[in-house]
Amino acid sequence: MAYEYLSKGKLEELKQVLENLMTVERRKAAAAIAEAREKGDLSENAEYDAAKEAQGLLELKISDLSAKMVNARVLDTTNLDTSKITVFTKVKIKNTKTKKVFDYQLVSELEADLKKKMISVTSPIGKGLLGKKPGDIAMVETPRGSMEFEVLEISFDA
Repeated sequence: MAYEYLSKGKLEELKQVLENLMTVERRKAAAAIAEAREKGDLSENAEYDAAKEAQGLLELKISDLSAKMVNARVLDTTNLDTSKITVFTKVKIKNTKTKKVFDYQLVSELEADLKKKMISVTSPIGKGLLGKKPGDIAMVETPRGSMEFEVLEISFDA
């Protein structure tokens, strides 16, 4: 069983999203079905079919999020090995070819957000960086080919 390591804030956010889906959105879906049902013959009622399909998609979303929540674990970053790159590590890396420097934080798939410079540990760069230490060279296999990154710094937000 693979765990999904999350920050405490992200776990709380997901709990709120799930609660909203299970209460507010389920009621809306049921109301849409009831309204469509009132319009007559269900065999030729496109509104009813659309409402039922929307309800099915909602239930799938609830099921998927519930499964992710079951496997979610809040990681205490105070107990992590700060000498190497792990989940929740902030890293400064340099592309050895272009000399461009990048700052990222490695997070779980559920928390990944490139706009916030948060990349998933399961992404090609994330996988390549895991376990590396400052000064190490990480070989990263991307869809565009191999890339080399030098690990410049590692830090944590406690």
